[in-house]
Amino acid sequence: MGNRVDDLVARLTKGAGKTAQILGGLNDNQWQTALYTEPSAWTVRDLAAHFLSAEVALLQVMQDVASGGPGAPENFNYDAFNSDEQIRLAGLAPRCVLADLAEARATTIAWVSKLDDSDLDRHGRHPALGDITLEMFINAIYGHQLMHMRDLQRLLA
Repeated sequence: MGNRVDDLVARLTKGAGKTAQILGGLNDNQWQTALYTEPSAWTVRDLAAHFLSAEVALLQVMQDVASGGPGAPENFNYDAFNSDEQIRLAGLAPRCVLADLAEARATTIAWVSKLDDSDLDRHGRHPALGDITLEMFINAIYGHQLMHMRDLQRLLA
């Protein structure tokens, strides 16, 4: 395992820990707090479900890129995907979402840890960012959660 892979694994691990710490400390009322209104209304619980669905879906896209595939379809509509995923995951209680999210991140970390540095230079289509390297995909997973967690921390402050 090369230094770049080590750095990515460390970043994903750190991000997962911070997310679990913050979300794990929420009370029942905080889980139901409205966080976003656009493009649709999302509670804090909906955000956690979004993290879960994004983690699983992006790992599949990254695996496609790593095996020489193109990545996400050109016409991928992430707003529609997010909406559909919110409906699919609506019945999961917050603690179940957290457990599934931890498992999904562990799966991502295990997969990333098996990559070679040369794999990180493969290009593919990210659903929101377009044509990027696999290294950028992995960093985007970390950055995506970080961006939303900052919004949550502002809300809870």
